[in-house]
Amino acid sequence: MKKWVNVVTVFFVLFSLILPSASFASTGDQGINEKLGLPIVVYGAALTDTQKTDVAELLEVDQHDQVDEFTVNGQDLANYIGGNPNSNMYSSVKIIHQDNGQGLAIDIVTPENITQVSKEMYTNALLTAGVENADVLVASSVKVSGHSALTGIYKAYDAKGVKLDEGRMKVASDELDIATDIAEEQGIDQAKISELLTEIKKAIAEQDPATREEIEQIVQDQLQSLNIELSPEDRQRLIDLFEQMRNLNIDFDQVRNQLNDLTGSLQDLINDDGFWNSVTNGVRDFFRSLSNFINSLLN
Repeated sequence: MKKWVNVVTVFFVLFSLILPSASFASTGDQGINEKLGLPIVVYGAALTDTQKTDVAELLEVDQHDQVDEFTVNGQDLANYIGGNPNSNMYSSVKIIHQDNGQGLAIDIVTPENITQVSKEMYTNALLTAGVENADVLVASSVKVSGHSALTGIYKAYDAKGVKLDEGRMKVASDELDIATDIAEEQGIDQAKISELLTEIKKAIAEQDPATREEIEQIVQDQLQSLNIELSPEDRQRLIDLFEQMRNLNIDFDQVRNQLNDLTGSLQDLINDDGFWNSVTNGVRDFFRSLSNFINSLLN
């Protein structure tokens, strides 16, 4: 009996050392934040009741005392960004508002089911749309591209009376489409594409271009600086995209710090290509060693 107690004790001590700490804010043990309001959860309308329950667990909805819940459908997609009103919406989101200056943090809690959009792509697009100072969690119970999560976020803000600029929402959606298209068609790493978009925005903030020709030069300079080769068609799509942003007078200088933070995280991803493989191997080796250790105690 004593041997079993020792085994169980060792197991839980070791297991507690590898549990990740929570990085997103919770109202579960602090009550309702009257200043920032309730967390918002938006479910994709195409989810079945079972899938909705699964997504609620993935988004840890029950950790909050109360939440505001909404549903996003194809008509919302059409209303916000001119998409197909018959689209099936599966991607779901939870948004926790933060104080000014806290920045924008994205977490894809089901990366295996969000097949085309990285969290850095979401961050870039949401900054374009005007979303700041929030923790945003994205989840889907089925494999989806991930594009519709933006619409869920727009719906959440609209439902709470925060009107995001329609032009900025549309351009942000276009940005996400272009980023995922280039990554998939050209075989360029998602982090590299996100870095390109971020550096172009930072250059726009610094140079304040007044003409389309200046936008074209910024795009070309950043492509050359990052050693990225694009087809003439994709290069033109980028120029057209940022020309739209220029015409909308988006103040990227206002979110410069968040763009700088995004650059840092992207560099970490790009420089550590084998990081996640090493983590996976390390966890596997840990449990193999743990199993061998426990067996030695029992024998």
